Amino acid sequence: MPNATPQGTAGSPARVHDGEGVRIGVLTSGGDAQGMNAAVRAVVRTALVHGARPFAILEGWAGAVSGGDAVREMSWSDASGILAEGGTIIGTARCPEFRDYSGRHAAAAHLLEHGIDRLVVIGGDGSLSGTEEFRGEWAQHVSELVSEGAITQEVADAHPALLVVGLVGSIDNDLVGTDMTIGADTALHRIVDAMDQISSTAASHQRTFIIEVMGRHCGYLPLMGAVAGGADYVFTPENPAGPGWEDDLCEKLRLGRAAGRRDSIVIVAEGAADREGNHLDSQQIADAIKDRTGEDPRITILGHVQRGGSPSAYDRWMSTLLGYAAVQEILAATPEGEPSILGVRHNRVTRIPLMKAVHDTRAVKSFVASGDYASAQAARGASFTQMVSINEILSAPPQQSGEGGDVEEGEPTTSPRVAILHAGGLAPGMNTAARTAVRLGIARGWTMLGVDGSWSGLIEDKVSTLSWADVEGWAFHGGAELGTRRPVPAVEQFYAIGRAIERNSIDALLVIGGLNAYLAVHDMAKERDRYPAFRIPTVLVPASIDNNLPGSELSIGADTALNNAVWALDRIKESAAASKRCFVAEVMGRRCGYLTLMSGIASGAEYAYLNEEPYTLTKVDQDARRLRASFEAGRRLFLVLINEEASPYYDRDFLATIFEAEGRGLFDVRSAVLGHLQQGGAPSPFDRLLATRLVHSALEVLADQFREGSDDAVYIGTASNTTAARPVERMEDDLDKINRRPREQWWMDLRPVLETVSLQNSGGIPSPVPILDSVDSTD
Repeated sequence: MPNATPQGTAGSPARVHDGEGVRIGVLTSGGDAQGMNAAVRAVVRTALVHGARPFAILEGWAGAVSGGDAVREMSWSDASGILAEGGTIIGTARCPEFRDYSGRHAAAAHLLEHGIDRLVVIGGDGSLSGTEEFRGEWAQHVSELVSEGAITQEVADAHPALLVVGLVGSIDNDLVGTDMTIGADTALHRIVDAMDQISSTAASHQRTFIIEVMGRHCGYLPLMGAVAGGADYVFTPENPAGPGWEDDLCEKLRLGRAAGRRDSIVIVAEGAADREGNHLDSQQIADAIKDRTGEDPRITILGHVQRGGSPSAYDRWMSTLLGYAAVQEILAATPEGEPSILGVRHNRVTRIPLMKAVHDTRAVKSFVASGDYASAQAARGASFTQMVSINEILSAPPQQSGEGGDVEEGEPTTSPRVAILHAGGLAPGMNTAARTAVRLGIARGWTMLGVDGSWSGLIEDKVSTLSWADVEGWAFHGGAELGTRRPVPAVEQFYAIGRAIERNSIDALLVIGGLNAYLAVHDMAKERDRYPAFRIPTVLVPASIDNNLPGSELSIGADTALNNAVWALDRIKESAAASKRCFVAEVMGRRCGYLTLMSGIASGAEYAYLNEEPYTLTKVDQDARRLRASFEAGRRLFLVLINEEASPYYDRDFLATIFEAEGRGLFDVRSAVLGHLQQGGAPSPFDRLLATRLVHSALEVLADQFREGSDDAVYIGTASNTTAARPVERMEDDLDKINRRPREQWWMDLRPVLETVSLQNSGGIPSPVPILDSVDSTD
């Protein structure tokens, strides 16, 4: 992974300006998006740690145009308590005046009045393109201000160029070149939550609901909402409704009911249209259904609820990372460098040329207008186009997709029998993975089997055929309908497992689970010579809230667990509002610190103790003294997180005791164990989508093995540069078996972020996070 690089010097290490004397403006513009506050907080605090002076420009570009009190210097405490807040505390507004040269001229004067010539702009493509126009005019504005007597030549010489870094705040996730934009994950949470709640009332009455969601020019929210929420039909801007869409929609709804569905959900993007360019609204769709079926659908328009409320864990930690990186980028920028947007690729910050990103984004609308819908979808990235095809299969009733559908070329003519088995600890999203496997497998013409009760259930022949209707609704439930157990089978059980595979004529195994699942398959693969029944294609799909599995940077369930932990920590922080208090909270993860560190960034914790970073009594003593000093300086709340197996000696109770002793009555200390609430609840939208993608990849691997006649045991996952299957025999290359975690942990690069944005006077210049140079398209 390359180190951070300044603008225009891809591949070389960054020389981050020490920041002394530099003034950085930050503004939010255009529509608000959850996570903007996290980005603003990170910009302000990272700038302060670098020695720079951050200024908030209130109400977006309107504040720059009006000047005065709308440009305000920010202190550390000005960014306190905003991480969990929706919207943007520094305000945002549309600014028609900024579209005119005179308005931009006023903005330049007001920025120079405060000595600001570096800006972090958080907004959509319109805000960012306006920023680029302003940047290009800067020298002219400066020259004219000197002529007008508004500034001296000395001021002009000190600020010859405007340096800009953009962050994309848009719930629509509509910027080409980045996987996610600030606010999109939270908006998807709102949509999927609404779908889950509506589906229960719809099922009670066997009713059809039409849900209109945001997405004027981008179909990310409706498409991903349809996949994660199990919709029957979706209308997106990138794929306008063709002739006869009314009949196609109604036939699909009819077949769904015939297959056993009690409810029908149709998702409509606010920017949906037909192929003649006519706007297609929810009422037109409802009328078409009523005319053809006689049923009177209900319409729900989610509207601005999608923009509101507390941001998701992802929109907190990723926005924090982006704000942190933006300060690095703006301090390292030079007038010769090309202005950039910082986006996200594979959970890393990536640099995208500003105007290329804006141009590529606006090109999507042109593709649609010209009827080139394939290019419009391709521009959204490989994952978008993949989800379009996956959604077609998942939502197609068996009469359409074929219960035991078409066999692909090269696959065996007899129907392979693929067994789905869970193993290891429970992870939210296991049900989604099983449902996806059944429906995608049936569409391939395979017989899909469910094993109830993990390996012991297999031994006891608790194996049954699963139909399309059997898994209806599974995707949205917590727990695991097939059950899961932690024990790794003993060698003495291998014979019984092999016999069960033979008795049930199992041709392949899809094992969805945690590290114990991986260890079991690894042990079985080593015994294939003794137990020939094990010589069948076997694919491991990562599902663990600990996010500790080899070959995958993210596991099914980890995002849900992270959201659950952050929700609990928010409640803990609220409970301390009336007193001075330090909380020490224990987070799951065993010896893998993913949940602890990411929860710390997303919740605003001051300390995070991880097994990956052994700490001593001296370290604890130093931390206790610094904790007390912060309360003496006026702090009212201090949050400490500890990985459940961070240390065999200095555990949660020990830390709480030490901190209380150091407090000497100045503050209270309370401890809490978040426990199994981290494993509970319905899977998050991210985990539903991740489970869908991973299982789709797993079935591709099985299909390849069927075609080739191979019988490999492999594990798959998401990684920064590949999703290739890896043989389980090589698993220990990726796995620290003693500590039960991957050898490479990408998220440990984010450690300096927590210390910088959460702990005032943390000392030293923050370490740079890796920033990748942009690539042509998102995955």
